[in-house]
Amino acid sequence: MSTPPPGTPGAPIRVLPETVANKIAAGEVVERPASVEKELLENAIDAGARRIDVTVTAGGRKLVAVADDGCGMGREDALLAPERQATSKIRDVSDIENIATLGFRGEALASIASVSRFTLRTRRAADDAGTEIRIDGGVLRDVRDCGAAPGTVIEVRDLFYNVPARRAFLRSFQTELAHVRNVFLVHAIAHPDVAFSLTCDGDPLHRLAPAADLRGRLQDLFGASALDAFVPFDRTAGPIRVHGFAGLPSNTRGDTAGQYVFVNGRPATAPVVQAAIREAYPHLPQGRKPVVFLFLDLPPEEVDVNVHPTKREVRFRSLGAVRDAVLETLLEALGGGVGGAPCAGGVGAGGSGGGAPRCQDDLGGFSIGSGAAAAPQPPPDPYRPVPFETVPAPAPALQPSPPPEALPPPPRADALPFADVSASGGSGGEAPRSVASAYYDPGSYDNPGATAPWTKFRLVGTLSSGYALLETAGGYAVVDPSAAHERVIYERLLKDAVARETPAQGLLLPQTAQLPPVDAARIRSMMPVLEEMGFGVEDFGGDTFLVRSLPDALSGAAAKELLEDTARAIEEAGPKKGKQHWKEELVAAAASRSCVRTRKPLSDRELTAILMELAACKMPYATPGGRPTMIFTSRNDLDRRFGRQT
Repeated sequence: MSTPPPGTPGAPIRVLPETVANKIAAGEVVERPASVEKELLENAIDAGARRIDVTVTAGGRKLVAVADDGCGMGREDALLAPERQATSKIRDVSDIENIATLGFRGEALASIASVSRFTLRTRRAADDAGTEIRIDGGVLRDVRDCGAAPGTVIEVRDLFYNVPARRAFLRSFQTELAHVRNVFLVHAIAHPDVAFSLTCDGDPLHRLAPAADLRGRLQDLFGASALDAFVPFDRTAGPIRVHGFAGLPSNTRGDTAGQYVFVNGRPATAPVVQAAIREAYPHLPQGRKPVVFLFLDLPPEEVDVNVHPTKREVRFRSLGAVRDAVLETLLEALGGGVGGAPCAGGVGAGGSGGGAPRCQDDLGGFSIGSGAAAAPQPPPDPYRPVPFETVPAPAPALQPSPPPEALPPPPRADALPFADVSASGGSGGEAPRSVASAYYDPGSYDNPGATAPWTKFRLVGTLSSGYALLETAGGYAVVDPSAAHERVIYERLLKDAVARETPAQGLLLPQTAQLPPVDAARIRSMMPVLEEMGFGVEDFGGDTFLVRSLPDALSGAAAKELLEDTARAIEEAGPKKGKQHWKEELVAAAASRSCVRTRKPLSDRELTAILMELAACKMPYATPGGRPTMIFTSRNDLDRRFGRQT
């Protein structure tokens, strides 16, 4: 009787040869060249390396090499390192509950060596000679003494050379190189105190010296002005510390590739963290995603890193505590705060355990360094704005330009009488009749702890397209008045709702609104909330509602459109339970949209008052629906574009 072939019913069970088992196991750990790079980088960091050099060829297909100056290994440890389940990170099962290293399973080197031509050279600082080991396809070929600097060098050549089916699934060199660069990037961000370099096909792509902090590393990677559109945060809630940089709502991407999350220094993902990031930000249009560099530090026993074979995903023992810590920290940093101490004229980004507060100098000009806030630097001399004029006809002949010394010097910045809104009173200030050519002292803010986008501003005028042009102490901003008005009304309503203050204005003639049955049912479910927020709405029967009064901030709003917008917002929100006052937020967002859409254009005086109130908002940079309220250009950016010396 013949034996059935493998994979058919009745085939006998056999123990796989070790070489076959290793190749199968390698599929869980080694997906592509970037996977090799990740495992080798983690080993180098665990070895205490202060400098790590990565070299790849052909996107990593031909070579992935990682050299470090860590502790190195002796001959016996070097021979054991490529063996399966050989590790120095844990001893017994209890250690799995308290993992503080990046690697711990002892599978990475064995898996990599089984599907490549593998060379390891290592030496401890106290040894006279190093050790070199060569393995081809999981088979030990050579062990010998060698000359080597203290540390370890691992070269992985011809990845998947003995598993053609796996090699066929690799992408183009460019795609694999993109994955290699991303792995390099996240590890360099996670460990700013370590020097990193990346060389691809002989070209040095990155040369990163050790940085003093995360701010320095991000600037080295992305440029000196990379953090202009970010706000720092650092907050401790119990055993959980959350710190990093959060992009403003105007700093978004079409995917989540710009969200870098690190748990105890490990690049990782966790659904609860991603959900908290989504909830902390206002609704962003077209599915845009914010850019965030977020670090979570918590006791090792509170996080399970042994979830995924590549340690890509982690789980938390206390999901609610992690979610609340991330959500409250981001809300505080973005201005939707939970009571953090504000900086004078800027952002209160320092948390309860985050050291010295960090302040915002002006929109886009954040002082992000640790320690005491830096003193404000005097801005470069701006030119006084000139009103638009009709372009004159060309002169009959070109006239020589006057010498530079004959040109009048630009006015000094301190000579421009900017409106000082660092202590403004919102709509309580008395604006002049023509704010485009005059300046004023607006009074004092109702919300001195606001995330003010500017501490001084001058309304230059309104463009033909309806946008307002502002000059600030740090550059200029183009503001969408309707978006700014929407944000102001939203925060007025929400502030009154949370404080349970309901200043209402009775309508001279009550307005009726007949809604579709589904929308009418949604409005009925929100009647108690509407009443608490100052809406005098009565069910008139037959899906018709009678509106007798509106909150004072909504004077001029059309009742029917207001109720329709509220019903639509209820439908879009669904069973939202994440935020404490989500019903009030929902009504406020719908009401602010409706009011702005039905209101006449703002006069200069009204616009000035709105701009003052906008600076006092907790989140002045976007509408409740996620549209930007302003676009800011710093003076440094202007100088750079025009080639002026700063």
